[in-house]
Amino acid sequence: MPKEEELDELNIHAVRYRPEELAKLTRTTKFTRKEIQLIYRGFKQECPTGMVDEDSFKHIFSQFFPQGDASQYAHYVFNTIKHNHTGKISFEDFLGILSKVSRGSVQEKLQWIFGLYDQNGDGLVTKTEMLEVVSSIYDMLGRNTTPMVVENTAKDHVERIFHLIDTNQDGVVTIDELVEWCSRDEQILQSLETLDTVL
Repeated sequence: MPKEEELDELNIHAVRYRPEELAKLTRTTKFTRKEIQLIYRGFKQECPTGMVDEDSFKHIFSQFFPQGDASQYAHYVFNTIKHNHTGKISFEDFLGILSKVSRGSVQEKLQWIFGLYDQNGDGLVTKTEMLEVVSSIYDMLGRNTTPMVVENTAKDHVERIFHLIDTNQDGVVTIDELVEWCSRDEQILQSLETLDTVL
């Protein structure tokens, strides 16, 4: 994160966003000072103003998944990051979610995943919401994946697991049902530890 001279550079340009102090960010995230500095340098390189809007976020995200179309999945991820209704994400917002997703507890990771699928924020995930997110993941991975992703794969995947998660069979998944389902599967728990999971 910001060295003193980098903060001074940000302060020279009044239109630029000023990030929080490094000491505060080390207290509020699970990153060290050095890690925050490295993350900040990368963030600043991609977002020189210190803020990123959804289109820029999609562009950055797509660079990590050049074999597919990451724009819809990036939209869902962008919406999970707190941006105070400004339509833009600050460095602190980005760092906070990165901290939870990469270093958070299993509960924090599951809450983030649930928020990703709960697109309308009503505390319930419908089969349609799940299918839209899973489809966006398959689009992001592209047709060059092994095994190859075919048109009905996302729908088949959702059909196969939705009823397993929806234990009371009421047609929606709650956070409690998601946590219960994930806690019964050692592979899912391990993948949450390594962030190698796609529900």
